[in-house]
Amino acid sequence: MKFVTFNPFRTIGIDDVTYIKPENSMKEIDKILEADVLLFPEYWQVNTLVYGLKKRIFPSIETYHIGHTKVEQTRVMQGVFPEHVPYTLIKGCAADMERDIFDHMPFPFVAKEIRNSMGQGVYLIHNEQDFIDYAKRNDVWYVQEYLPITKDLRIVWVGNKVIEAYWRINQGHEFLTNVSQGGIISYDHIPSEAIQLVEKVATTLGIDHAGFDFAQVGDKLYFFEFNVMFGNQGIRNKQYTDAILEYLYGYTPFIVPA
Repeated sequence: MKFVTFNPFRTIGIDDVTYIKPENSMKEIDKILEADVLLFPEYWQVNTLVYGLKKRIFPSIETYHIGHTKVEQTRVMQGVFPEHVPYTLIKGCAADMERDIFDHMPFPFVAKEIRNSMGQGVYLIHNEQDFIDYAKRNDVWYVQEYLPITKDLRIVWVGNKVIEAYWRINQGHEFLTNVSQGGIISYDHIPSEAIQLVEKVATTLGIDHAGFDFAQVGDKLYFFEFNVMFGNQGIRNKQYTDAILEYLYGYTPFIVPA
């Protein structure tokens, strides 16, 4: 099987792979057409590769499209798994929408930038002025109920299985648990219900490469987001590359109708 990768760092350990810089993809179109699978393209490439050239990509087109922003993810989850979504409002930038948020979302609540990760672009909103400051910097307002947690759960899904799961525990930050924000990792007492939920969500939506983030409040699991290009700080062994290869060699590709 021949591979082309657009991200060499994520394909270390995969043999018979050719690296092409994303910006050179049209200059090296022959190599792309000859490849069996195209690995880790940039988001702006995927429509051309899948719908135009009818090529198989990894991660899947569903992973890219649903995972592109928090808005896309949340709306899909609200439609398919609403019981696992925190109370969330997504509004356009308008004065009447601002009042609607104040009327329906009690303080404190969380406001997020729709395309950010590693705990960046996430704000705890204590009052109206906090929100006004956030609103000035964002064209789409994504606000969510504040959940009283000191840790959240990262579950790594690659191909068609969970390869890692761990808690990220708040260490002194006001409310963020991300490792990049100082959170620490624990592999103890991972709830089996969370593993089963990720299996159900990923297989239902066609997701094949994601780091899913959940909160647990009592016995309830709440979906925060998934990151398509997740960090590898908590992955303990070489399962990552093995899982990709097992999946690619055994997977029936997504075919775009002619």
